[in-house]
Amino acid sequence: MTTLASGSATLTRDALTVLQPGFTGTSAPDWLLRRLGEGLASVGLFGRNIASPTQLGRLTAQLRAERDDVLVAIDEEGGDVTRLEVRTGSSFPGNHALGAVDDVTLTREVAFELGRRLAECGVNLNWAPSADVNSNPGNPVIGVRSFGADTDLVARHTAAYVTGLQAAGVAACTKHFPGHGDTAVDSHHALPRIDVDGSVLHARELAPFRAAIAAGSRAVMSAHILVPALDPDRPATLSRRILTGLLREELGYQGLIVTDGMEMQAIAGTYGIERGSVLAIAAGADAICVGGGLADDETVRRLRDALVSAVRSGELAEERLADAAERVRALARWTAAASASAQASASASVAVSASTPDAASASASASASGGVSTGLGAGAGTGAGHDVGLVAARRALTVTCSEAYEPVGEPPYVAALTPVANIAVGDETPWGVAAELALLLPGTETGSFAGGDGEDAAVAALTAAGDRRIVAVVRDEHRHAWMASALDTLLAARPDTIVVEMGVPQATPRGALHIATHGAARVCGRAAAEIIAGH
Repeated sequence: MTTLASGSATLTRDALTVLQPGFTGTSAPDWLLRRLGEGLASVGLFGRNIASPTQLGRLTAQLRAERDDVLVAIDEEGGDVTRLEVRTGSSFPGNHALGAVDDVTLTREVAFELGRRLAECGVNLNWAPSADVNSNPGNPVIGVRSFGADTDLVARHTAAYVTGLQAAGVAACTKHFPGHGDTAVDSHHALPRIDVDGSVLHARELAPFRAAIAAGSRAVMSAHILVPALDPDRPATLSRRILTGLLREELGYQGLIVTDGMEMQAIAGTYGIERGSVLAIAAGADAICVGGGLADDETVRRLRDALVSAVRSGELAEERLADAAERVRALARWTAAASASAQASASASVAVSASTPDAASASASASASGGVSTGLGAGAGTGAGHDVGLVAARRALTVTCSEAYEPVGEPPYVAALTPVANIAVGDETPWGVAAELALLLPGTETGSFAGGDGEDAAVAALTAAGDRRIVAVVRDEHRHAWMASALDTLLAARPDTIVVEMGVPQATPRGALHIATHGAARVCGRAAAEIIAGH
């Protein structure tokens, strides 16, 4: 039996309300259901919690049977970062591919369809989109999760994504404030630092967040980064200057502020999760995200008790905690209204389509979801419903062909030059082109070659390939010297090698055929495979 923190029931409930914990398994454990009854208002889902859309729907129904207004959150960016399709790869290209196309209507449609699928499974808060301007090409954690390196492009697509997602009744959580793009350190491992002056930050990093706020983003996620121009002492997640002074007061944002995962080493390794959570709420955060790594009842108890103790000691104002809890409840009310509006809009669109098909898009465009105009209907614009992800992936390709290129006619050998995956992406989601090529060219074989000596990796790939055509698949060649060296050796021995870049295409295109997919989602692999196979 867990002992509750002593004190008023209201204080304890508020402390639970501001937490967004995770759990293990594909059904809700007893401790989580009990905490929902005690005041917990949010639950975070990860790939480990999802086996299928049907199972996910049962899980969210189980949560709502305990608390009907629970916020069910997920980190579903599409592209490289997927939880819905963690074992197969995403049906949607990520932000970088959408930025490469630069069609805001398409971005809205992709976000809407992704949101529709989330809502259908009972998820109502998405920790997306990433609004980071990937100004540092060596960034190890953002990369293709960003719409690009151009501030204006990132701003307009961030706004489009927020609009599309929320039109489906799912709250957007724009991240990672005040911008994680100009970092060379992954905050999962250590505390990154951005050393640029305030004028650059306001013109570059903050522009996409201003666009997201103008678009009505219901939540914003803080970054665990130190930005001395804004606060020389504390990272953004723990900084009152940044969360309250900048985000609330200067930018006028009134929605929910969510922290990035508190067990990430940028916070856990410097402040600890209990102390970090207290400082975050005091600084202006409203919800504490935890559960990617720490996913048990003990973590919830520790954080709840830390917040209650901080209020009692005077370190944390009770009014601040109460305000944070009320913002969580306000978002829950919005999601309930937005979900009902989106469902009514979808039903009306189907009814109109059945009688006058040409009017369906206009009917959907005229509807609103939680006060936000959808501008979307079934099959509207450049993509058509379920196929919009593949449509976007095909449009995102950049293909460079040499004069000596000859189309592939026989099953090739796919050599995947595989970097270490960052924690946000994870290593359980498949990527590449081999599986999709095998569907188009049965008999295709593949091998994975990890970092170390690039020449050794290339020799091993050449040996495995034999006389078959080689398709070399890379991810951020410009960030990995061994990968570039392996390509040098492969192309010297086999000039007809096809190169598929599935990361940020920063390196100069080379190979008989070079395809930049701008992401490693399953649909990106499908689109590249179609080019290689001549389909």
